[in-house]
Amino acid sequence: MSVLEKLSSSLGRRDKEPNKDLAKEIADREDHEAIEELVEHLGDADRNLQSDCIEALYETGYIHPDLIAPHTRAFGCLLQNKNNRLVWGAMIALDSIARVEPMRVFDLFPGIVEAVDKGSVITKDCGVGILSSLSAIPECRARTFPLLMNELRKCPPKQLPTYAGKALVAIDETNRAAFVELIQERIPDLEKESQRKKIKKLLRELGIA
Repeated sequence: MSVLEKLSSSLGRRDKEPNKDLAKEIADREDHEAIEELVEHLGDADRNLQSDCIEALYETGYIHPDLIAPHTRAFGCLLQNKNNRLVWGAMIALDSIARVEPMRVFDLFPGIVEAVDKGSVITKDCGVGILSSLSAIPECRARTFPLLMNELRKCPPKQLPTYAGKALVAIDETNRAAFVELIQERIPDLEKESQRKKIKKLLRELGIA
């Protein structure tokens, strides 16, 4: 049975549960052949099939990112796609991969930056995750950390606690002061007390009262 036959659109389903079930099955079995087949059909003429394939792949990446990491370049090729569903789906996959094999993702850095600049909310969310993972790597930090800081500086206030939380993996003694200063400058932008509490908790984790 082809793996494609297990996708939502092949089953005549409107919900995405079959794609998630398939992803769990692929991850549990470490089924590289299934992943290969899904990647091969990312360029299919059927947009529903495209969407199901990218979803099954990034859902697999949530569970077992190492399995999809060999296809990093295939996801990178989707960042210029006219189908926005494929763009943000690829960014979700790359965000997962960046946590386990960041240098693979760093090779796609220019395309990722362009996608974040032009992208949807999901694309930007994943972009911050990617920049955070890359900024935790000394070899990448000079290029990635300034862009991460810029995203923190200009993001909507409601996104700041989430983005700052993601950025923590990249913070050490070399950049801690600059990070804390930026976050403290943005606290007045936060309209909700719940947002302020999250930021204060984050600062306490960094030793700031």
